[in-house]
Amino acid sequence: MTERYFEDYPPGAVFEGGAAAVSEAEILEFARKYDPQAMHTDPEAAARGYFGGLIASGWHTAAMTMRLFAAHFLSPASSLASPGIDELRWLKPVRPGDLLRVRITVTEARRSRSKPGQGIVHSFAEVLNQKDEVVMTLRPISLIRCRPR
Repeated sequence: MTERYFEDYPPGAVFEGGAAAVSEAEILEFARKYDPQAMHTDPEAAARGYFGGLIASGWHTAAMTMRLFAAHFLSPASSLASPGIDELRWLKPVRPGDLLRVRITVTEARRSRSKPGQGIVHSFAEVLNQKDEVVMTLRPISLIRCRPR
């Protein structure tokens, strides 16, 4: 992990990293607990369904993405919190055996007016599979501490 501060996230900066392997066992475990739909929990039913096979819950994909986001974009030295995301899109199904990575582009960075020791970083995150297909996008907002003086 690279130590980064607000000043290291200028608009246009791109951060990439991965990979996260998607296993059938993890798809089933997550879905049985949090998203119990047949396309995520029953390989036989999923094979007959709309997607032609088992797929990961979009929320599982989002959770895996958070891990990649924390590892390749955020810095433990400066990451404070997030007030949320502006947009989340699931574009392609994620399947067992996929290998996911992230590409994150800073779209806006500004110092906080009320808390001058931190800034607000808006970004556009793309989640790609091993075929370089974008499977999910999101627009996170991150509160990042400024570099100590």
